[in-house]
Amino acid sequence: MQLVVGRIGRAHGIRGDVSVEVRTDEPELRLGPGAVLLTDPASAGPLTVESGKVHSGRLLLRFAGVKDRNGAEALRGTILIAEVDPEERPDDPEEYYDHQLIGLDVVLLDGTPVGELTEVVHLPYQDLLTVTKPDGTEVLVPFVTRIVPTVDLENQRAVIDPPAGLIDPESAEVARGEAEPGADDEDDAEDSQ
Repeated sequence: MQLVVGRIGRAHGIRGDVSVEVRTDEPELRLGPGAVLLTDPASAGPLTVESGKVHSGRLLLRFAGVKDRNGAEALRGTILIAEVDPEERPDDPEEYYDHQLIGLDVVLLDGTPVGELTEVVHLPYQDLLTVTKPDGTEVLVPFVTRIVPTVDLENQRAVIDPPAGLIDPESAEVARGEAEPGADDEDDAEDSQ
């Protein structure tokens, strides 16, 4: 099983270091020295992590064979992929690998089917679950405990409790602001003329 664990950013310095946008909750394990990573595009790899450090809040990695800034800059935008045993589970029971979630049936609290979980979208501050409904439309569901209280891998389903309008926009409640003071007075003045 292959997992995307990072994306190479800008070169840092002149010795071949690159910044890495981390896409794993286990960077010490997946991006540690000695890790061999597949790449997308495949022609850029495989890459072996030689060393790593955190500098100004960013992960910097150096790969074997990449000795200068030009070599590092050539890797910019490359996706880093780790080969993982499909039976492996994260240490935290509240965490999941994408491949564990994709394909789950998505249902409401009362068991009403919503659709199938087809993708996990990783954003900087929150993950979203893409749910494909039976009619083919897609809905993005924030992957937070309040909205997704249960992920049941054994029964291959995710239970959601969405706010009104998330799944069915027609059921959304529209908030109306206060009318501007005097707006009705103007209408009344026009009517009396």
